[in-house]
Amino acid sequence: MQDLDWSHLQSFVAVAEHGSLSAAARARHSSQPTLSRHIALLEQSLGARLFIRNKTGVTLTDRGSALVAHAGEMADAAARLSILAQGGDGAMAGAVRITASQIMATFLLPPVLTALHQEYPEIEIELVASDATDNLLRREADIAVRMYRPTQGDVIAKHIGNLALGAYATKDYIARHGMPEKLADILDHDLVGYDRSTLIIDGIAAMGMQVDRSAFKFRCDDQVVCWQMVRAGFGIGFNQTTIAQSDPNIVSVAGPEPVGYLPVWLAAHAELRQTPRIRKVYDALSAELSKQLIRP
Repeated sequence: MQDLDWSHLQSFVAVAEHGSLSAAARARHSSQPTLSRHIALLEQSLGARLFIRNKTGVTLTDRGSALVAHAGEMADAAARLSILAQGGDGAMAGAVRITASQIMATFLLPPVLTALHQEYPEIEIELVASDATDNLLRREADIAVRMYRPTQGDVIAKHIGNLALGAYATKDYIARHGMPEKLADILDHDLVGYDRSTLIIDGIAAMGMQVDRSAFKFRCDDQVVCWQMVRAGFGIGFNQTTIAQSDPNIVSVAGPEPVGYLPVWLAAHAELRQTPRIRKVYDALSAELSKQLIRP
């Protein structure tokens, strides 16, 4: 067996963790052809097939599953060395990569990041609008804004507040279908919800109502698309109150009180938080997002 190329192993770990060449390429700031070539060369070196390609991405073979744990440990060790080296980087200039949900990235972060840019124009902001769990340790993101507490090792997390949630529709939809008299009545309306994700189903269950995905007359896992369908008048959907209240054509169908809350956590690697530009962005996110949240 030939000596294994470290870059090939890194590509292998990325593809295994993300489940597709395209997702891994985005995470590593690389290209699909490059990652595909790395995997092919690694398989050639090992004399074994590591992935099975399918329509939705890739799955590990038995040999690939046996290798990925060891390769992941090597990647973590290399990442720790890189983080320790960068922890002493005192420059304010440079890139800071943030990952946040699509709704957060689309509606809440733009004014915060714009204000930050005006004060520190030398900081380059990279924003990954995704609900996937990006690996802070391996530098797929420097800072994560999440609706759950990150549990990765060597990561510090801060609960900065809670987002109030409501059920909403357009004035036109209500004029056509009537206003629900009580929250349970929304089940008799055209609901907008997620396709494979169970977040809304779980949220409705927390309100004491049991539904499955067939309750949604429109289904899509893209949060922004779902909200746009609500704004188009398709039916009743769910969103953060701060976003809904900014649209004069949207009305609450559940009364003035929120139907639930989402916790907001800010996370970064412990070492990288001491890098001035990352610390500055982290503190700015904490301060500005807190103004839009209900404090814990």
